Amino acid sequence: MQNNNFLDVFVAQNLVTLKEVDSTNTFLKNLLSNSEPVPEGTVILAESQIAGRGQQQNKWYSSAGESLAFSLLLKPGFLPLAQQFNLIRIVSLGVYDALLPLVGSELKIKWPNDIYVGNRKLGGILIENQVQGNVIKNAIAGIGLNINQTYFPDWVPNAISLRQILHTDYDLKALMFEICSRIGYWYVKLKEGNESQIHEAYTAALYWLNKQGRFKAQDIIFGGVITGVNKNGLLQVQQGSGISQYNLKEIEFLNK
Repeated sequence: MQNNNFLDVFVAQNLVTLKEVDSTNTFLKNLLSNSEPVPEGTVILAESQIAGRGQQQNKWYSSAGESLAFSLLLKPGFLPLAQQFNLIRIVSLGVYDALLPLVGSELKIKWPNDIYVGNRKLGGILIENQVQGNVIKNAIAGIGLNINQTYFPDWVPNAISLRQILHTDYDLKALMFEICSRIGYWYVKLKEGNESQIHEAYTAALYWLNKQGRFKAQDIIFGGVITGVNKNGLLQVQQGSGISQYNLKEIEFLNK
């Protein structure tokens, strides 16, 4: 295990690089359970992650030395619990901002926090909050991105990597630093109370925004148009003259 100190937006940041780990989120949670304090901005970076997780207990495929898998610790005690979806917004925007110069306008955030290029998945984010009373004591943002892979197993049918898109290899650690820097930028915006700016930027980057798409909810397949995401993180889909709102487990995207 290698430790390096680095400074960016946070007062103290600590990078811990692991050769192999089941999950960087789990490792960071275990670290927080110890008696020693863990500074905000701590990053756990895995060279190989063997049990990565996504939303709704989905598995996340990680290829040793080719994927970017890391977790970032935030301590957003200033954020009301009711506004916790803003953490998803700022982390998603940090990843989006770092990759946009490389990928271009095909890059989108698929609600709530998947990273897509066209109709294929480049990566995902899993945020796990530790709540104390009405305060988010710790937020662990786990980020997994397909960077230098040229192969995906059959059970990962919709994945794509940066290398497959741009035909070149990328420095994983350099990308991680850029992503952390961009997350830090949006985190400061959140601390300063710029929720409207964050909301607008996240909405503008949404996959299928203002486009006709096919969805499934309550075993019914229907067409609709994503018009945005409300302040609590519910997806807003227009069907005919009305707009319905959906939570994470209530709606499924049916890819084109």
